[in-house]
Amino acid sequence: MKKFLLIILLLFTIFFIPVFADEETGEILPSEIGIVQTVKYVDMDENSVTQTKQRIQVKILSGQFKGETIELDNMLTGNPYYDIKLKKNTKVILHAEDNGNGIEYSIEDIKRSGTLGWLSFIFCILLLYIGRKKGLCSLFSIGLTILLITHILCPLILFGINPVIATLLICIMSTAATMYLVGGFNAKSTSAITGAVLSLLFAGGLSYITILTAHLTGFTGENSLFLYTAHPELDFVSITISTMVIATLGAVMDVAMSIASTINEIYIVDSEKAVKDLFISGMNVGRDIIGTMANTLILVYLGGSLPLLLLAGNIDLQKFINLNQVVTETASALIGSIAIVICVPFTAIAASQMIKHFSNKNEEITLNCN
Repeated sequence: MKKFLLIILLLFTIFFIPVFADEETGEILPSEIGIVQTVKYVDMDENSVTQTKQRIQVKILSGQFKGETIELDNMLTGNPYYDIKLKKNTKVILHAEDNGNGIEYSIEDIKRSGTLGWLSFIFCILLLYIGRKKGLCSLFSIGLTILLITHILCPLILFGINPVIATLLICIMSTAATMYLVGGFNAKSTSAITGAVLSLLFAGGLSYITILTAHLTGFTGENSLFLYTAHPELDFVSITISTMVIATLGAVMDVAMSIASTINEIYIVDSEKAVKDLFISGMNVGRDIIGTMANTLILVYLGGSLPLLLLAGNIDLQKFINLNQVVTETASALIGSIAIVICVPFTAIAASQMIKHFSNKNEEITLNCN
C-alpha cells in the first residue's frame, strides 16, 4: 500500500505542480522529419572565396505537409564542426519558421534519435533481465529523476528560483525516491538517504566556495553562451554549482546505498553487534569503495574533456591550467570525488545508528523489490 502511495505522490508532484513557463517566449513551430531524395553539389564564388553547397530535395515525412518534396540549400563551410554532409536517404530534422507568407524549412541536423532508441532499448532489456524487480524499480527511479530535472528543476530555474536551492531540493527528492523504491521503506534506505543528502549539501557548499575563490564565470562552452543569449537574466555561477551537484548525485547515491546495505547485512547476520562495530565495518567497506568510485568519477570527467586535454600541447601549461573551462571541469571532478569520500563516514554513522536502533520497527514496511 505504501508503495502505491509513494508512486502516486511522486507522479502528482511531477505532473500537477504548476510548471512555470517563460511568458516572453514566443510560439515555437515544431520541427519535422524529412528524408533526402537527391543531392547535387554546387560551387559558389563569393567575394573571391569559393564555397560549396549541397542543393538537395527533401521529402517531408511528418506534419501537415507530409508527403511533399521541397528543395533546400545546405552550405558547406569546410569546418567539420558546423558542416552537415548529407547523402541520399539520410533522414534529417527540418527547422520550421513562419516568414509571414507561409512555413519555410531549413536543415537543422541529421536525425540521430533512432540510435539513442535502440541503445535505450538494450539498456532497459538488460536492466530488467538481470535486475528483475530491482531492475524495474531502478528503471522507474531513472525515469523519475529525468522528469524531476526536466519538468520541475529547469522550469523553476527559468522562472527565477535560485538554481542551487532548486537543485538541492530536486536532488533530495530524487535520492529519497530512488532509495525507497530500490531498498524499501526501512532504516537501511533512510540512512543511505541521510548520508547522500549530507554529502550533496557538503558538495554544494564546497562548489560555492570554489567558484568564489577561483573567480569562475559560469561560462564553460557554447551551450552557456547560447543560454545567455536566450536568458541573460540567469545566474550562471549558481547554474555551474547546480551542475556540479547534479553530476555528483549518482555516484554519491551508489556509495551511500552500498555502505548502508553492507551494514544492514552484517546486522542481520549478527544483531548483537554494537553500533561501534557496525560503524567500523561500514568504514572498512567504504575505504574499498572510495578507490574505485573516485577514480571512476575522475575518468568520466577526463573522458569528457579529452579534446581539451589534447589542446594542452598547443598552449603554455600555466595558461592552460588557469583557463576558466579547465578549472571548472577539474574542480567539478575533484568536488565530486570529495563528496564520495565524505559520504563514507556520513553514511556509516547514520546507518550504524539507524539500523541498530530502528531496523526492527521498519521490517514490516518494505517495497518488495527483491
